[in-house]
Amino acid sequence: MTDTLHTQLNALRPALYRFAMLQLRNDAVAEDVVQDTLIAALEKPERFAGQSSLRTYLTGILKHKIIDALRVSKRTRQFDAAEDQSDDDVIDALFTADGHTVEMPRQWGDPDATLQQKDFFRVMEICLEKLPAKTARIFMMREWLELETEEICKELNVSTSNAWVLLFRARVKLRECLDLNWFGNQPG
Repeated sequence: MTDTLHTQLNALRPALYRFAMLQLRNDAVAEDVVQDTLIAALEKPERFAGQSSLRTYLTGILKHKIIDALRVSKRTRQFDAAEDQSDDDVIDALFTADGHTVEMPRQWGDPDATLQQKDFFRVMEICLEKLPAKTARIFMMREWLELETEEICKELNVSTSNAWVLLFRARVKLRECLDLNWFGNQPG
């Protein structure tokens, strides 16, 4: 392990953490997946062939770790129990003697709005699939992965001006598709 790789990984850690938090919304789990990502990169540095930037490579690993974490969280429910507490004691501690909750449950928000948001992202995904592959990829690299233009140009082997043209086209086409397929279908 070289000091340079260690330095680069430390520099990329905050960006990886932000990306993980966007998906997981849990500090501890986000930190765990970032840690697992960095460990994977350190354990097998030869897997990084240099065909992309280190950030792109690590983000690819991180995506798989996030997916794994999401799958695990859907199968399990975590309760924080002390070593001397049973699961029943933890659950009992959530309620008073007369059966009321100790703390008010947090606000769930508007379920209809949440459903609409999920539907929106499904429509967005369909719109992205209608774009030419390179155009969709550059849009996602810039807007979703938040890569710098320089990194995108290097990764896709395009000039800066070509990258900006492709981004402009992607945004125009996505806006048109969303206007027709999402906003046009909303109640007035």
